[in-house]
Amino acid sequence: MLLVRGSAGGTTLTGTLYERGEESPSFKGAPDEAAPYVWVCDEFYAVESGGSTQTVGDRDVNVAFETPMPRGFDTREQALEAAREHVRTQFARIGVDRRDVDIEVVPEHEAEA
Repeated sequence: MLLVRGSAGGTTLTGTLYERGEESPSFKGAPDEAAPYVWVCDEFYAVESGGSTQTVGDRDVNVAFETPMPRGFDTREQALEAAREHVRTQFARIGVDRRDVDIEVVPEHEAEA
């Protein structure tokens, strides 16, 4: 498992990339079990009121969450590129410039240490 973590404005979003041979989540909407790489991460967007308040930089943003949409990929490279793009997109949805998002890929066992 790899964790793909994006950081910007003092906040972080982390998703999980399940690699070939690892058991990915199984629930309604999950990709075909045969997909060798599966990306799962929260999706959210800014709302005028309600949701959860998140401090981003020097401002508070109300954020509403959507059901994660797992996606399957044939190659590790495709999965990692989609994961990076997904994280940047989530930050852009709350007003953070995509170029300001720092992305790191960390094997899960290193993140726990």
